[in-house]
Amino acid sequence: MTILRWNPAEELFSLRREMSRLMEDSWLPTRFTQMVRPEERVMRLPLDAYTTDEELVITAAVPGLNPDDVEIVMEDDVLTIKGELRAPLENVTYLFQERPYGRFSRSVTVNVPVDADQAEAKFDKGVLTVILPKLERARPKMIEVKAK
Repeated sequence: MTILRWNPAEELFSLRREMSRLMEDSWLPTRFTQMVRPEERVMRLPLDAYTTDEELVITAAVPGLNPDDVEIVMEDDVLTIKGELRAPLENVTYLFQERPYGRFSRSVTVNVPVDADQAEAKFDKGVLTVILPKLERARPKMIEVKAK
């Protein structure tokens, strides 16, 4: 017999996620936005970002896309990734449909000085990885401690 611990906080977070998703997918206009048809919506691309001593790395899942399907622009200190996930099948009746589709865009402000000229982007098994090398002045410096 397995004992499972109930975590009420996880239930609340799960409910919050689902309510956020419901509100994002809703047709109801808010006081700050106009009503937008589904084909005109732009999804917010989920990203992971981490830093090492030498570089800033940003990854995103973009299943089914080719390198030519994604646009990556670095302007000043803002990195923007745009593209479009292909539409689902037509003329079928879905029992449920959870995978997102349509245009996506995500802009992030890079708060570390990077060398945009040396930036590179790679695709591997549906994961886009953008590598932004840090400028020398942004890298950590080791300071030697000397005894008198």
